[in-house]
Amino acid sequence: QVQLVESGGGLVEPGGSLRLSCVGSGFTFRYYVMKWYRQAPGKERELVAGVTIDGGRKNYAESVKGRFTISRDNVRKTVYLQMNSLKFEDTAVYYCKAEGVGTDTEFWGQGTQVTVSS
Repeated sequence: QVQLVESGGGLVEPGGSLRLSCVGSGFTFRYYVMKWYRQAPGKERELVAGVTIDGGRKNYAESVKGRFTISRDNVRKTVYLQMNSLKFEDTAVYYCKAEGVGTDTEFWGQGTQVTVSS
């Protein structure tokens, strides 16, 4: 059974930090591009960051560049999203996604809530 389980969300004040984790199981994690998305209330889901299968290349949405860092550990089958200098507008449900290279296969996690509030 394929699973992606996110954790690490919560309530944080503006300027604070959180580290999200997403653990994969039931598929060969190291063969999948990993991405983080987010969806704020009333808005469409948007791509936040992505990392290639070997961790060598990363990309970020303009809105999070310089503040967020994506990384992965293929031994632990985990992708991380380090979020620093959080802003009110970062409030959203954050989802991780696994995309098979050269295939249409993809898996989604259930999401973790991040709320930035004073």
